Amino acid sequence: MWRAGLAWSALSVDYQRIPQALADRNRLGQGSLTCQEMAACFGLDPVPGKVEALRSKAKRLAARGWLAEPASGRFTLATGLAGPGGGS
Repeated sequence: MWRAGLAWSALSVDYQRIPQALADRNRLGQGSLTCQEMAACFGLDPVPGKVEALRSKAKRLAARGWLAEPASGRFTLATGLAGPGGGS
């Protein structure tokens, strides 16, 4: 579970790339991502198996407070999420 000051480096590498991609989008002033868009960002083929694996990870991160899902199937960073190295 996410808590204030906990960095996403606490996550496994497979999970770290999701908040990193969303942080990059925030930095560029862009909005949320769908799992299909995430697959493209990660260089994966947007086939159902890959997209569903990302969706499962993103839903798990949202349930644990790392991500927010403002619209069905669209994910953003949760408010207050620390960067890769942590800090407050």
